[in-house]
Amino acid sequence: MFSKKTMVAAGAIILIVLNGIVFSFNYIRKSSFQAAAVETAFFFVSPVQEAVTGVIDTGEGIWRQYFYMVDAARENQKLRRDLARAGQRIHELTEIEKTNERLKRLVDFNAGSALEMQAAEVVAKDPSPWYHTVIINKGRAHGVKRANPVVVPDGVVGQVIDLSERYAKVLLIIDRNSAVDALVQRTRARGVSIGSADQGCRFEFVLRKQDIEVGDQIITSGLDGIYPKGLRLGWVSKVFRRNSGIFQEIQITPNVNFHKLEEVLVVLDPPEIDEVLDQ
Repeated sequence: MFSKKTMVAAGAIILIVLNGIVFSFNYIRKSSFQAAAVETAFFFVSPVQEAVTGVIDTGEGIWRQYFYMVDAARENQKLRRDLARAGQRIHELTEIEKTNERLKRLVDFNAGSALEMQAAEVVAKDPSPWYHTVIINKGRAHGVKRANPVVVPDGVVGQVIDLSERYAKVLLIIDRNSAVDALVQRTRARGVSIGSADQGCRFEFVLRKQDIEVGDQIITSGLDGIYPKGLRLGWVSKVFRRNSGIFQEIQITPNVNFHKLEEVLVVLDPPEIDEVLDQ
C-alpha cells in the first residue's frame, strides 16, 4: 500500500520527533534537579556567608574605630600641649605685667623725689628666722655704699650693711639690730623704731605724756644721719600706757610688705648729719 521509501521517511520523522521529546524531558528533569540543588546550596551557604560577612564588617568597624581613637588621642595630646604652652605664655605675660606695674611705681617714686636713687632687684633672702636681711644685685660698681638707705614707694626697707662690687646686703627695719630715729607725723612726738621678733617694729622711748593713737603714721626724723626725713616707716597698731614708768609701749606695723619685696631703690646721696643739723 505504501512504498518502501515512504515507510522509511515516515519512520525517520517519527524517530526524530521521539528523540526531541526524550531530549526535552531529560533537559527539564535535569534543570529541575540543578535548580533544587542550587536552592539547597543557597539555603545552607547563605547564612554562613552572611555570618562571615558580618564578622568581616564588624572587624573592619573595630579597626576603623581603633584608628579613629588613636587619631583622637594624638589630637588630644597635641591640644593638651598647645593648652599648656598657652597657659605658660599667659603666666609669663601676667608676670611681665605685674613686674612692669612695680617698676612703674619705682620710676614714678624716683622721678618725684629730689634724691638720687639706684634701682635694684632682691636676689636672695636670709632664711634664718632671727635675722632679717636681703641681698640686692647692686654694689660698689653702681655707686652703692655702706649705710645707704633702701626704700620703696610704700616706705623704708632698711640700710646697706655690707657690699661687694656687684651685690649688697640690706638690714631690714624689722630686724632686731635695726634702729631708726622717727617721729609721729600727727603730733611730731619723737622716738626710735626698733625691729621686733614678730616681723614688726617697736616705737621706743616715747614719753607717756605724748599723744599717740592707733593709726598714727610714723615717719623718719632724719636725725640719725642715715635716713632722709619724712620717709614712711609704718603705722601705730597698739599703744600700752602703764600706770608706772616713763615711756609708752607702742607697736608699729610697717608700711612695706617684706614678704613681697622684689625690687627696691637705694638712696645714693642721703643727707649727712652736718646737713641735717644745719637745717
